[in-house]
Amino acid sequence: MSPGGSIRMRDAAEADLPAIVEIYNASIPGRTATADTEPVSVESRRPWFHGHTAARPVWVAESDGTVVGWLSFQAFYGRPAYRATAEISVYVAPTLQGRGVGGRLLSEAVRRSRDFGLKTLLGFIFAHNEPSLRLFEKLGFARWGCLPRVAELDGVERDLVIVGLRIGDRLP
Repeated sequence: MSPGGSIRMRDAAEADLPAIVEIYNASIPGRTATADTEPVSVESRRPWFHGHTAARPVWVAESDGTVVGWLSFQAFYGRPAYRATAEISVYVAPTLQGRGVGGRLLSEAVRRSRDFGLKTLLGFIFAHNEPSLRLFEKLGFARWGCLPRVAELDGVERDLVIVGLRIGDRLP
C-alpha cells in the first residue's frame, strides 16, 4: 500500500487467481497460516475458485490496482444442516500484514454474513498464529475449541484453534 493508498474490496475474478495463489504460497514457509507445506499451483486452485458461489464468495483487497489480500467463505462440512455456517480464510501479502488489510476483509465478512444467509462464522487457526487469533478475537470471535497436536509442520506438532462467531449474537 502506498502512503495514503486506499484499500478497495471486491469479488474476485478468475484473473485474480495468480495473485491469490502468490499470496497463499507466500504464507507457506512461515508455517503459521496453512497446513500446506509445498507451494500450490494456479491450476490446482481453479476447482477451489470455481467451487465458490455468490453466496460463498472469494473477495480480494486491492491497493493501487494490486491484489494485496483475499478472503474466502467456504461451506462448512458440506452437509445441508450446516448451510448457515461458513469457514472464513484470510490471507494478506507479507509486506502488508499488520496494516489493516485482513481486518478490513474480515470486518466486511462479518458485516455481510446475513446477506449470504449465514448465522455462524468459523475460523481454523494454528494456536501459534497469535496475530490471526488476535484479529479474529478483536472482531468478536471466541475460542470454541482446540484440536491438540493435529498438524505436524517440520517435525513440530501444532494445535488448531477453532474460533467462532454467532452473527445474531454480534449484530442487532
